[in-house]
Amino acid sequence: MTKDEIMTLDMEQIEARSQELAAVIDGADREQFDAIEEEVRSLEERRAEILAEIEQRKKDVAEVVKGVGDVIEKTEERKHSNMEIRNTPEYVNAFAEYIKSGKDTECRALLTENVSGTVPVPELVYDIVKTAWEREGIMSLVRKSYLRGNLKVGFEISGDEAIAHTEGAAAISPENLVLGVVNIVPASIKKAVQISDEVYDLRGEAFLQYIYDELTYRIAKKAADTLIAKIEACGTVSTTTCPGVPKVSASSIAVGTVAAAMAQLSDEAANPVVMMNKASWGAFKAAQYANQFNVDPFEGLPVVFNNTIKAFSAASTGNTYAIVGDLGHGAIANFPDGDGISFKFDDLTLKKQDLIEVFGRQYVGLGVVAPNAFVKITK
Repeated sequence: MTKDEIMTLDMEQIEARSQELAAVIDGADREQFDAIEEEVRSLEERRAEILAEIEQRKKDVAEVVKGVGDVIEKTEERKHSNMEIRNTPEYVNAFAEYIKSGKDTECRALLTENVSGTVPVPELVYDIVKTAWEREGIMSLVRKSYLRGNLKVGFEISGDEAIAHTEGAAAISPENLVLGVVNIVPASIKKAVQISDEVYDLRGEAFLQYIYDELTYRIAKKAADTLIAKIEACGTVSTTTCPGVPKVSASSIAVGTVAAAMAQLSDEAANPVVMMNKASWGAFKAAQYANQFNVDPFEGLPVVFNNTIKAFSAASTGNTYAIVGDLGHGAIANFPDGDGISFKFDDLTLKKQDLIEVFGRQYVGLGVVAPNAFVKITK
């Protein structure tokens, strides 16, 4: 169903279509999953639009009863005003206080139209969060989704290739297809930082910039570490619940190691990168210079760093010290509650040290979802 078609549905039709999608998502392949995800987004958008219209009609009727006048014109003015107000310095200051205290009275007092649920977030917060996730090299490349609950993603373990068939030729045999399903269960990633009273006393943008940037990046970093651990934990052969991640063993730093790993990637892994500890990168470059390699040991691939991957010098036999793969094809990060983070402040535990603890929380599911999308390089 196209987005234009979805935007004409009523609430009953939206619920019926949502149930239809829920019934087929478990067995969906990657292409089908992409289409389902896009349709779910459009259904949620249409649902929110209908609920907003219903709420506004209630207010419009009440204003007509009171004899306010041209309700429609006033409604449009209010909507426009609220969008502008959430980005004013006054509202940004009020939102910073809301983050600290959990009390949204000041925010709501500034809005020209009552808003049910959570108060609007200033655009600068979205920009800060987006930038923080993009700063994390691995998570900036991982495909993201925003579907509620556990996410089941189907993948192909084996299947017959397509064939060219001419009219009148023998019938095509049914495909011998073996499928697997990855169950991605979201979990809370939490991070606590300590800030001084001086930082806590900051107002508006300065406070929001520090808190959101610091905690979101730390959480994104932990998400990357978690995903790396999941890749390392995958077996070399696909099972019905886990895609296979082959491995290449190389006990020394040498030209051709990354190329050998690339050779085992699937055709769908079209945008591979090399993931490794910075110390391993240094070892590769040192060997390149010492041996006067006339080629790039990374085969021209981008290198992204993660220091939970063991450095080559610290790796024992069998340990992974580099991973080659396509993060956009082979992994998914699902955010059931969106990719913003929630906060709690503790200004009592460390009050004698004039410190305040800030706890950030992000709900996210991470998983490897495609066979041979990654190859481990082990010692």
